[in-house]
Amino acid sequence: MYYVYILQSQKTARYYIGSCEDIEGRIERHNNGRVPITRPGRPWHVVHKESFDTRSEAVKRERQIKSYKG
Repeated sequence: MYYVYILQSQKTARYYIGSCEDIEGRIERHNNGRVPITRPGRPWHVVHKESFDTRSEAVKRERQIKSYKG
């Protein structure tokens, strides 16, 4: 399974949108500071996630969600 997720920073209230195959491991990396772009906003919590059968479906949905910003 592949996932699209939206995280919210508990520190800054900002959002981060991403996709991955291992959602638990990915969120752990965000919160451990191993993802440079999200390091300043730690800690993060999941506010939304969706699952997909293929990576291409997940990436397509991630891009769709990101296009809503602005």
